[in-house]
Amino acid sequence: MTAAVAAAGPRVLTTSERAARRRQRILGVVYLVAAAVMVVYFALPQALDTRSRLVLNLPPVTIAVPDLILPSAATLYLLAMVAAFAGAIQLTRGFGARWALVLALVAIVFVFAFLVWVAAGQSMNVTGLLQTSVQRALPIVFGALSGILCERAGVINIAIEGMMLSGAFVGAVVASATGDVGIGVLASVISGGVLGGLLALLAIRYLVDQIIAGFVINILVVGLTGFLATRVLQENQHLNTPPRLTVAPIPLLSDIPILGPILFRQNIFVYALFVLVIVIFFALYYTRWGLRVRAVGEHPKAADTAGINVYYVRYRNVILGGLVAGLGGAYFTIGSGVGFEREMTAGKGFIGLAAMIFGGWNPLGAAGAGLVFGLADAIQARTSILGIPIPSEVLSSLPYVVTIIVVAGLVGRARAPAADGQPYRKE
Repeated sequence: MTAAVAAAGPRVLTTSERAARRRQRILGVVYLVAAAVMVVYFALPQALDTRSRLVLNLPPVTIAVPDLILPSAATLYLLAMVAAFAGAIQLTRGFGARWALVLALVAIVFVFAFLVWVAAGQSMNVTGLLQTSVQRALPIVFGALSGILCERAGVINIAIEGMMLSGAFVGAVVASATGDVGIGVLASVISGGVLGGLLALLAIRYLVDQIIAGFVINILVVGLTGFLATRVLQENQHLNTPPRLTVAPIPLLSDIPILGPILFRQNIFVYALFVLVIVIFFALYYTRWGLRVRAVGEHPKAADTAGINVYYVRYRNVILGGLVAGLGGAYFTIGSGVGFEREMTAGKGFIGLAAMIFGGWNPLGAAGAGLVFGLADAIQARTSILGIPIPSEVLSSLPYVVTIIVVAGLVGRARAPAADGQPYRKE
């Protein structure tokens, strides 16, 4: 028996096994590079007596928490050792199914090291940074939820950027004209729904390539809003001064140290997003509605055979996705209290698509991924005013670099719905 096995030669690895080994080696190298950066760039320039003060309170303070004061160099060396240890294990035997958890932990270690480095010899309010991260993640998560609603039903929505931009424009104009925030938000939602209906008509009724249809809508909205902003809003500034939603802290919860200011001292858009994430997650995985949506996205022909109206499900979900994207667009103007500017969404719709992929087409995963991108955006905004020795161009590109890394690293491993992007023709 042994001789027969030996004669047969070594077992040939499957495609998935080869991909897992390649990922193991790449991640190991990434961890070691992160450790080297923490040592060479962060730790070595620090004097031994330098301290980093991480502030954990955000006024107004009800229950004060002591600031975290750390020896900069020693902390950075320790964090680098953790990353190097993870890299060594990853290269030698790997972490198996726990590789994603280890990746997240190393990323947290690197971000913490970066904050310690930035705060060396000065202070940084970490609670304020995390609060800003939630705010910066808001439109990204709205975009991700819009994509999930569409793609779970089998329709690719590249037009999220245009839907959000239209929501920002319409919301600003309507809220400025009426002086009513609620009416402005409603108009934003409707504008996103109209564009969702247009995308559904092109992709489902006329079988236009879904990606091309999405880009056409994006180009249409960018051109139209840019023209109207130049020709109308510049001459009628009273139509571009939307009222701002004030912060609405939740009693008791907002007084919780650290967590309270981050999650419960926000405006109504943040709370609406929390509710929306939970509702969409529950609806997709625990209701008959969600079962039908996922069936249409995985195998529309089988769903049709079972009596599900595939066209109706797809139309409905794409329009719902447009409504959610329009609501996310309202945050740029009404939620922030600023006037509309050309292309002010700045690619957040496309980053939302990356968050959707990163989160595995799951609302909870997409929300977590959106927070990652929001943190990158908040870090570049906060550190750009602290005078750290990094060019401003590098800092401003940080959110987009993170997007490229995530998509390049995860596309091909995250599995989209099987019928995603495939037009359906009823026989």
